[in-house]
Amino acid sequence: MDFKQLEVFVAVVKHQSFSKAAKELFLTQPTVSAHIQNLERDLDTILVNRSNKTITLTKSGEILYNHAIYILNNCKKAVYDIKEYSGKIEGIIDIACSSIPETYILPDFLKNFSSQYPDVKFSISHYDSQYAISEILNERISFGLVGSKFNNNQIKYIDLINDELVLITPNNLEIYSENGYIDINELYNLTFIMRKEGSGTRNLLLNTLNKNDFPIDKLNIIAHVESNESIKEMVKLGIGVSFVSYTSVIDYINTNKLNCYRIKNIDFVRKFYFICSKKKTFTPLEDKFLNKLCEYFDVNKSC
Repeated sequence: MDFKQLEVFVAVVKHQSFSKAAKELFLTQPTVSAHIQNLERDLDTILVNRSNKTITLTKSGEILYNHAIYILNNCKKAVYDIKEYSGKIEGIIDIACSSIPETYILPDFLKNFSSQYPDVKFSISHYDSQYAISEILNERISFGLVGSKFNNNQIKYIDLINDELVLITPNNLEIYSENGYIDINELYNLTFIMRKEGSGTRNLLLNTLNKNDFPIDKLNIIAHVESNESIKEMVKLGIGVSFVSYTSVIDYINTNKLNCYRIKNIDFVRKFYFICSKKKTFTPLEDKFLNKLCEYFDVNKSC
């Protein structure tokens, strides 16, 4: 049994696929299969159940997997500690982000982190909140930044910042308001641009209106749009109005490109969360990243 065999074994378990493991490790599929077969021969046991559709672990495979993760992480820690001692920390951190955190929250932190650790690289993927969670649970991505919280006891949520939804309108649209607050019934008279399904913004809006007995089907919706940036531009051009995160529209409001309203007696407060798997053992670099992120946003890592 050698290090390379363990590395291949862990990759096969991670992807539940010989071909995907081969792609990650830049090996051929026959080479990956040979490593697993040699490992099984060395240990005189079957480690994985092979079928046409899925790969699952035998009991022996489960035992080895836990030890393999421990061994590989210790090797990574040894390399990390030596590089840290010599003043060079490097590696790649994978992050899944929904649209608002990706555009308005993460960049400032990455700038701060990169100034301290310039040799660390980032791979940032744009996913909605639900898909980000599935990628983390499948161990294809280590961390996520999302705007929705789901009932999943395998995911650790760290509250990063508070935000709220506001109604944005073009400057030439007149709406009766009192100190920036409008009556909910005014919504019946407006033409809406909505985010597509899967969006945390959309979920919060619909859930909050439902809780306040507002019939969603009575809204006049002209378009469903993927991008928050597109929505802002469409509203600015007078195509319609929309609910968006206040964080995403501050610059437009401060420069008088859009008007902003809140709804009387309705709370559209939301949170953005940093997420990771509760069962994952982090590499030293990932642990350093998590510590620095919690320090930057002044939040508790253990929450």
